[in-house]
Amino acid sequence: MDTVPYHIHTVLTDNGLQFTHRNRDRYSFAHIFTRVCQEHGVEHRLTQVKHPWTNGQVERMNRTIKEATVKRFHYDDHAQLQQHLASFIDAYNFARRLKTLKGLTPYEFVCKQWDSQPELFKTNPSQLMAGLYTLKKSGWRGPRETGAQRMQRACRGRTERKGQ
Repeated sequence: MDTVPYHIHTVLTDNGLQFTHRNRDRYSFAHIFTRVCQEHGVEHRLTQVKHPWTNGQVERMNRTIKEATVKRFHYDDHAQLQQHLASFIDAYNFARRLKTLKGLTPYEFVCKQWDSQPELFKTNPSQLMAGLYTLKKSGWRGPRETGAQRMQRACRGRTERKGQ
């Protein structure tokens, strides 16, 4: 919740076990996800059961991520997958222009919203952009490579391994 630059007022989830109890457990105690939402003042809503098209955008994004990662590349370990996934998400958020956002990248769209409605935000989103000297809660991390640099390095490493 602290890393999101704007105020979250509602979360819509499916009825998976990660978000709610099974029907027979429904009257026991509040699910941990619901409790965390309540602690942060966020309303937790559930989609209708057997209504998969409500989840369409999430499922489409999951498919996009899957097609760009695990369906195209072989990973020797989980760390490689995590690194490639982080690079893909950076490239998607900062470089991919989307029709639904009228040709803007997701990052540009959020910055445009900041300019027009700053009262919706907790912090300026441009301050959260990864750069050369990004601070972490634990302190300074030094120069940081960009998502594009990580992607190039990851792709270069795969072609070198294939040639061996």
